[in-house]
Amino acid sequence: MSEMKLSFRYAEKRDVPLILELIRELAGYEKLEEEVVATEEILEEWLFEKKRAEVIFPMADGVALGYALFFHNFSTFLGRAGIYLEDLYIRPEYRGNGYGKAMIQKLAQIAVERGCGRLEWSCLDWNQPSIDFYLSIGAEPMKGWTVYRLAGETLKAAARS
Repeated sequence: MSEMKLSFRYAEKRDVPLILELIRELAGYEKLEEEVVATEEILEEWLFEKKRAEVIFPMADGVALGYALFFHNFSTFLGRAGIYLEDLYIRPEYRGNGYGKAMIQKLAQIAVERGCGRLEWSCLDWNQPSIDFYLSIGAEPMKGWTVYRLAGETLKAAARS
């Protein structure tokens, strides 16, 4: 890791503009900017009023180097909750210093402290730098599983049918 001393802090309501900024940066990296419809109001409602997800920032010298957004899921086979990591993002100027690995370590510590059975996430198939990183820390791709999704109009149609 670089010279900066790394710490972590959970997001607070006042961080909503920063969270949205980081989400947009991640979307730009993933070439998915047009899919971001989140607003500060939506994030405030779902993160801080409904408490459906949590955000943690890796911090150095008072600066957020990126963020991780996660929430609890549940494994019926394990009979316990897990943590699903929706986003892990380190700003480009801070990459290559071990901060991503430190974030995964912190999330693993949170999972263990909470008695969770697993920490899992998805990765875009083309994102080879992230895939290589995840493999380097011992993460295993889930062979034989494909993620399916209902969203937008298809979700509404399924709810009506």
